[in-house]
Amino acid sequence: MTTTVDWSELQPELIESIAHKLKIHKDYIHFRSVCWNWRKSTSKTPKHLPCQLPWLMFPHSSNQNQQSHLRLFFSLSDDKIYRISLPEASTIRRRCGSSHGWLVYLEETPGVFVINPLTRVKHHLPPLCSFPNVVNFSVYNVGREYTLKTVEGDVYYTCSLKEMRNSFIKKVVFSSSPSDEDLDYYALAIVNQTGDLAYCRKGGDVWRFVDDAQLCCEDVVFHKGCFYAVSKYGTIAVCDICGDFSNGVPNVSFIHTQLQVGGDMQYLVSLGDELLLVTRYLELGFHAYKTTEFRVFKLVLKDGWMWKSVLELDDWALFVGENSSVAIRASDFEGCKGNKIYFTDDYSEWNYDGANGDHDLGVYDLEGGSVAALPCYTRKFYNGRRWPPPIWITPSLH
Repeated sequence: MTTTVDWSELQPELIESIAHKLKIHKDYIHFRSVCWNWRKSTSKTPKHLPCQLPWLMFPHSSNQNQQSHLRLFFSLSDDKIYRISLPEASTIRRRCGSSHGWLVYLEETPGVFVINPLTRVKHHLPPLCSFPNVVNFSVYNVGREYTLKTVEGDVYYTCSLKEMRNSFIKKVVFSSSPSDEDLDYYALAIVNQTGDLAYCRKGGDVWRFVDDAQLCCEDVVFHKGCFYAVSKYGTIAVCDICGDFSNGVPNVSFIHTQLQVGGDMQYLVSLGDELLLVTRYLELGFHAYKTTEFRVFKLVLKDGWMWKSVLELDDWALFVGENSSVAIRASDFEGCKGNKIYFTDDYSEWNYDGANGDHDLGVYDLEGGSVAALPCYTRKFYNGRRWPPPIWITPSLH
């Protein structure tokens, strides 16, 4: 006797239990596509999925209409390019970071918004004119729409809409996904011109500076409930902006370490309970540059805080650049290899206007000390630098 099972009629609790065992967002989408009952019994925005293997978001190609609403994303895990409609990523806006699967964009107006390219959900952050050092904004002062003050507060200068969009903010990082309705999220921005850190809360209407953390502006990561920011020489500012502070000023403490001398760029990466510092070395020439080496350190407490050299990442791969840096266990995903650092070009926009050559991105082998090209990013499609540069973004359904 043969027993026929109608899988579409499984109990909702069992369907949900099976879905929660899936770890790859593509598998989860396929699971929900089986039938109406399976789709009804599972959430459109699964919060149980771990951080996914990042996709590489391409710039506009040379043969692509600059006004095209389609953007290309390369998935390392299945070696495919996905074309996604994203009109918000037009060249009239400037991207300044990706975090938790969301992209941050600045407009020539004071507008700042974040968007998830997969779900198409969009949220607005406080405008650029709400930063504490912006003392006036008027669209009628053509070419001088913004009036700002220096760090000392005794000198005022003007800035145009385009200048503000292009250079005011370096990167924005989130504490959690902006789509989580049950949690407040916080955004922390690195301000280029002053080196300040500024933050805003979900639903807030202004940006506020994090006092005393001005020099720790190389990179920021959310780690163990706080934002950690690093200076050029490895000093860490721990910014607790998510808690309740009665005096209206976030609590900032410092982890002083031996000076990190050398290197051109610093990144912070959260790996479980550990905090990693990734130092990037560039070979600089006349209007040209390329990455030659990375060094990795972890923060340890031994007769005071110090950075201890890490020579082996084992099964972990790091993804750094304009994105909020992430660590991925390589064995969980196809197309990813451990003990590697996958990097994109986030140097040229700030330091090398008019630089020649191609974008500086690739894969660094921590064991052999070699740099390999990303096979998806070839001269055939992308010869020369195109703006904005490629960026890593972790695909997310919420």
